Amino acid sequence: MSDVTDATFTTDVVERSNQVPVVVDLWAPWCGPCKQLGPLIEKIVGETDGAVELAKVNVDENPQVAQLFKVQGIPAVFAIADGQVVDNFVGAQGEDFLRDFVGRLAPSAEASEVEQLVAIGDEDSLRRALEIDSDNPDAVVALAELLVDAGNTDEALGLLARIPESAETRRVQALARTGDVASDDIEPKLIELLERVKDDDDARQEFIDLLEVLGPDDPRSIEYRRQLTSRLY
Repeated sequence: MSDVTDATFTTDVVERSNQVPVVVDLWAPWCGPCKQLGPLIEKIVGETDGAVELAKVNVDENPQVAQLFKVQGIPAVFAIADGQVVDNFVGAQGEDFLRDFVGRLAPSAEASEVEQLVAIGDEDSLRRALEIDSDNPDAVVALAELLVDAGNTDEALGLLARIPESAETRRVQALARTGDVASDDIEPKLIELLERVKDDDDARQEFIDLLEVLGPDDPRSIEYRRQLTSRLY
């Protein structure tokens, strides 16, 4: 727990929330409900063992923070993560409510373990992560990419089909379908496929896959997407 002022708010709350969620308790010495809420929220945040931090702001002494949150009544409590307000409430609340409020901010032990396994990044660790959270997007994409590199494209595509489509899933799916194609070989292949994309579904899919392999920032990708559109429409 820390006592935060107008001068330290940016560092102690906004910047700190990029590392760990911060609960901001706005209170005043004359506020009876604040005295009821304060010890409870301190206890519950303390039980997270640092997974969530508490910042106390005396609004009488720090009007800029109160103005920032547009506080109209206290106690007012705000949850900050990655520099943004993600939850809040006003008024004294019971222990069950507070545990739920703080619990939504604190990563579970399982979530933390999955994040650690994904960070390790080898096949055994990623498979273990998916045993814990079978549809974790980061673990799925990372394992699928390893499988593509190893030539296990069918398993990779099956994994990717379990999670919602994203730029990353499209990229790895494209790698799985196009195989180990060298960057210098992509443009000649695109030129050849361009003649068939209008009437050949397989050629069109391969063309799109090769563009995914190039990536959206490659100037060739931008040009050949334009050419694809002109051929199709």
